[in-house]
Amino acid sequence: MAVFASRPQRTSVLQRREARAGYFFVLPWILSLLIFTAYPVIASLYLSLTDYNIVSSPRWIGMENYRTLSSGDPSFWISVWNSAYYALISVPVGLVVSLGLALILNLRATGIGVYRTLFYLPSLAPPVAGTIIFVVMFNPQGGLINQMLQLVGLPALGWFADPKWAKPGLIILSLWGVGVGTLVFLAGLKEIPQSLLEAAAIDGANAWQRLRHVTLPLLTPVTLFNLVMGVIGSFQVFTSAFVIGGTTGTPLESTLMYMVLIYRNAFRYFKMGYASALSVLLFVTVLIVTLSIFRSARLWVFQEDGEQD
Repeated sequence: MAVFASRPQRTSVLQRREARAGYFFVLPWILSLLIFTAYPVIASLYLSLTDYNIVSSPRWIGMENYRTLSSGDPSFWISVWNSAYYALISVPVGLVVSLGLALILNLRATGIGVYRTLFYLPSLAPPVAGTIIFVVMFNPQGGLINQMLQLVGLPALGWFADPKWAKPGLIILSLWGVGVGTLVFLAGLKEIPQSLLEAAAIDGANAWQRLRHVTLPLLTPVTLFNLVMGVIGSFQVFTSAFVIGGTTGTPLESTLMYMVLIYRNAFRYFKMGYASALSVLLFVTVLIVTLSIFRSARLWVFQEDGEQD
């Protein structure tokens, strides 16, 4: 009887040891989450309610920074419009381009693996280097893009020197990094059962009908992932806009994105409290938009069995 009675005790001791070992291995991640994520979020929320310029201690001012957002800072609404314009166009265009490239790279052809690597390589390049390359290519005075336009009889454009074309230029620049989304779509295409496509072909469906009624519905979970990541990234665009327009959003604040406005107030004017308020508002906006996308996903995201989430 003593032998059988000691087994539960030995089991519980082993479970406690395994639990301690698990906590020990997870501890670095927990500390990183608390120090580099949770603490900055809480600190930003507190500083958004203060007047803080780094030199002096934070001074509590309540909701004054948030009132300044809507009434005392005209650049705020300009940056909101620029970021909304950028997000509403760049995200759908990026999804379409990455999906199109994934469909091409999914073809069975000689050397297709080389092309997959080539399309992904630009996303590994440093953002500053990629932006500088585009600035040279889109130079209004003798840039490669304008030369190509003139060859086909189209007028040269001002691009990043023209307020009307600066944001479209940034959107075209965002396509430089579609390689990541392309690989995600390509992975989703590889997971589609070929039996479903073959059955549709036997039933008389052509290539377009198979794409519309089989491939695209089964890609909706992958599309949801790329959509969410694209929306989050579009609201946080900074490097390209900063390299092209600086903190002033040249030309005429047409490239003044929301993240650039945060940077300008924090590290040029040293208005850390006001910059924190801008950051909190951005966090809330992205959270609301992301949750709305997930809520709407129940209407258009399908699983392999044909049911919606």
